[in-house]
Amino acid sequence: MAVLTFELPDGSTREVDVVQVLNAGYAGRSQEDVAAHVAELAELGVPGPSVTPALYPVSPYLAQQTDRVQVQHGHTSGEAEWALVVADDGELLLTAACDHTDRDLEVHGVAWSKNAGPDVLARRAWRLADVESRIDELTLHAWVTHGGTRTQIQCGTLAELLTPAYWVDTLRSRKALTPGTVLISGTIPMTPGVDQFADGWSVELGDPATGDIIRLDYDVQPMPAPIG
Repeated sequence: MAVLTFELPDGSTREVDVVQVLNAGYAGRSQEDVAAHVAELAELGVPGPSVTPALYPVSPYLAQQTDRVQVQHGHTSGEAEWALVVADDGELLLTAACDHTDRDLEVHGVAWSKNAGPDVLARRAWRLADVESRIDELTLHAWVTHGGTRTQIQCGTLAELLTPAYWVDTLRSRKALTPGTVLISGTIPMTPGVDQFADGWSVELGDPATGDIIRLDYDVQPMPAPIG
């Protein structure tokens, strides 16, 4: 399993032994927009979910705090997201995350594609209780890097996504709000025309009320070609 360590704003740390990871999908606040997105993906050959929002179990070892993601080919990309983390004492933490997904595999099954790459999490977190009253004001941004050039690819707020409170209730109803649980939120739209198949990804979760920013960065590194 994975062990993650988060630094909180007061300088204290929380170590979390990850036992389950769940990736939300089609998790926009407006389910009408989600339905339109499902139709768009269907035209690209990506199978739609049986219900929305969807929830995909991911192998716990895929929750990583890393500066490098190794990939097997050139059609993988990240997604700016927030992550809800249940600490060992049941305290709920909020942090930035980037779900690195195999886009070629996605057309054969979203659940498979989610398990083909890591969920990269930041090394800092906030207590959910400290920011929940202004959750919709929190910002979510992502940038991609191509040959040293950095371009913004995602820009929005958490108001575009189902809330942490929604997922807390969902997990509690499934008896899954347990220590070691990590839930990844689903993502916001990407900017049209920006190449998502990049050399690196950066994600920022920001709190305009305090000016605090939780950030993660990682390089995308191609693996050597198979032998045999």
